[in-house]
Amino acid sequence: MKWSKLLIPTTKEVPADAEVISHQLMIRAGLIRKLASGTYYYLAIGQRTLNKIINIIREEMNAADAQEILMPAVQPINLWQQTGRDIDYGETLGKFTDRHGRENVLAPTAEEVITFLGANEINSYKQLPINLYQISFKFRDEFRPRFGVLRSREFIMKDAYSFEASEESLQATYDAMYNAYCKIFERCGIEYVIVEAETGEMGGSGSHQFTVPCESGEDVIVYTEDSKYAANIEKADVDALPKQTSDGDIPALEEIHTPGVGKIEAVCDFLKTSSSEMIKTLIYTVTPEGENEKTFIVLIRGDHEVNDEKLKCSSIPGIQLCDDEKSVTKLTGASIGFAGPVGLFDKVDGVLIDHAVAAMVSGITGANKTDYHVKNCVPGRDFPLEGDNIKVADIRNAIEGDTLNGKPLLFKRGIEVGQVFKLGTKYSRKLEANFLDENGKKQTCLMGCYGIGVNRIMASAIENGYDKDGIIWPISIAPFEVLITCVNQDDDDVAQAAANIYDQLQKQGCDVLLDDRIMRGGGKFKDADLIGIPIRITVGKRGLAEGNVELKLRHESEGNTIPVDQIVKQAIDKIQELYDALKK
Repeated sequence: MKWSKLLIPTTKEVPADAEVISHQLMIRAGLIRKLASGTYYYLAIGQRTLNKIINIIREEMNAADAQEILMPAVQPINLWQQTGRDIDYGETLGKFTDRHGRENVLAPTAEEVITFLGANEINSYKQLPINLYQISFKFRDEFRPRFGVLRSREFIMKDAYSFEASEESLQATYDAMYNAYCKIFERCGIEYVIVEAETGEMGGSGSHQFTVPCESGEDVIVYTEDSKYAANIEKADVDALPKQTSDGDIPALEEIHTPGVGKIEAVCDFLKTSSSEMIKTLIYTVTPEGENEKTFIVLIRGDHEVNDEKLKCSSIPGIQLCDDEKSVTKLTGASIGFAGPVGLFDKVDGVLIDHAVAAMVSGITGANKTDYHVKNCVPGRDFPLEGDNIKVADIRNAIEGDTLNGKPLLFKRGIEVGQVFKLGTKYSRKLEANFLDENGKKQTCLMGCYGIGVNRIMASAIENGYDKDGIIWPISIAPFEVLITCVNQDDDDVAQAAANIYDQLQKQGCDVLLDDRIMRGGGKFKDADLIGIPIRITVGKRGLAEGNVELKLRHESEGNTIPVDQIVKQAIDKIQELYDALKK
């Protein structure tokens, strides 16, 4: 294609709202343009990269015996109500009522819809296993879209769903998708790590997440130095801390006046203590299906954060922090910020205590009295650690200094680009996706789910492939493989030579862009570096007079002078070298 015929609106200015490098460069290189908060146009070269990523995904999914379909973007809300995920998703779920008064959602994912299809089309074990996938736009009404396409409201996703007759079959499909994902990300030229992951609101029994290590990533990867363990922060386990010992008897509880000081940081400043000496008392509620609301106390050390996924696994799914001050005051007798464990256990349905709290000798905590705290609060003395409604468990996020099986835990940030789940019967049971087995007995389908963020792959490749001048694409997903920069387009001989190279490379099956714009060479070179095509051939009047052109790889600082009659072969050889490098 010719640059003069394409819309590639490059710009020097860094957008004011672009926080991460991928967002900045995608705007500056003319890959995307913003329409509204969290929604973007994909312009010509951005769409070309998306198409290459999609083709790689499609080829590997088809090779793994998955079947491509396309599902509706508008879904009846009653399906979500049957699974209860209309509540789980909350305001993130984009909803609207049509002219007939029917409530619908804009698809953020498709578990309910695919299960409804399976319930109507699958009857016999002979139809199983079956794996169906789509590549389509999704919508989530993010409260704070940011980082460009990394956390947008509208995004492109490949989501696949399998229906299985047995655990063995589910494991086989899960393994096939796991291996297909490895091939996809390798072919896309992005470095990735695979970590154990929580299933979250997807549900199910197991999950692995494919993450691109990156400083701007929103996910936190927790791992051991020997790489024998890796998990995302929601899944990462930690060793229980050893029980602290005291040099002598701990004095009795002592009430301290802390006027207007309720937050951990403020209490620490007021009392000249550290957050690790504090015990946070949090009030959670949950309403199990068909039951009345239940109230839980959660105790965690002041320097730790509750891990919501671990908490849900340790208690009841759907448990949520109570932020209603009236409810908190009714239970504790104090304003928010002054709750404490002493005397509250008999007033609630359950108590969850983090291991780190149970290991403390003593701590400072709320006095259940506005503007007061207590010190010398001893776990096991001033509140119990055992009982029918009491559970001590790992319910916090891992932090620096934690260990697992005695090995120090390390941390790095990353971008999630894919995840595979074993859903089990979470959706098939509620939406009645059943089949008859060999004996004619009705069974519930087991399901798996396998997602890839298509535009996240594009952004991740940029986050790990750029320099001060612009993008450095992996050749497999670059908008073009080769860019021919005609420095003197107004010179007929130079323009003709560039056109001849362009035609020859196209005939050889190369994906080529010819910069045929009439403008200064310096501006062309800046644009070339900005959009990041892996191979650049420069045709200029001075070099051509000597029978030469220049071939330069985007990731290298210097180019090589090549005779004109050898440039096509040299370019093809370089293309092959770059593709071969992706396999190493």
